[in-house]
Amino acid sequence: MTLLLAFFIGFFAGLRSLTAPAATAWAVYLGWLKLARPLALIGSVPAVAILTLLAIIELVADKLPQTPSRTAPPGLIARIVMGGLSGACVAAGGAQSVFLGALLGAVGGVVGCFLGYQARTGLVKTLATRGIYIALFEDFVAIAGSLWVVSRF
Repeated sequence: MTLLLAFFIGFFAGLRSLTAPAATAWAVYLGWLKLARPLALIGSVPAVAILTLLAIIELVADKLPQTPSRTAPPGLIARIVMGGLSGACVAAGGAQSVFLGALLGAVGGVVGCFLGYQARTGLVKTLATRGIYIALFEDFVAIAGSLWVVSRF
């Protein structure tokens, strides 16, 4: 079950690259997720503050018209790295292999990136609605899903 959760946290990082690590940082800080060093550093006050601030900035920047596509190399790489980091933390918190958790989180990041992109563009067309509404729903899914994963421990 823990390794599936590592994939899922990566998937949510694929939707919003910094939401999953911010949720993971908060889970470690609050004691929901118990990690040993060096991964435990994600739960330090500076890391929690920085990741939370960056996640909020990303949620806003995602809605701006000049924001590049998540599937472009910088966005995709961020989703792979953040999915891997979050997956490693989740796996370690469940006493599983950090490396396997990182791999599954990274794969989840790729899947979330492309599936999220297809879902978002498809829903905008199908529902004939403004993209902002689907983007806000995607924000909700990324936040709620990430919190759900890190609260399982």
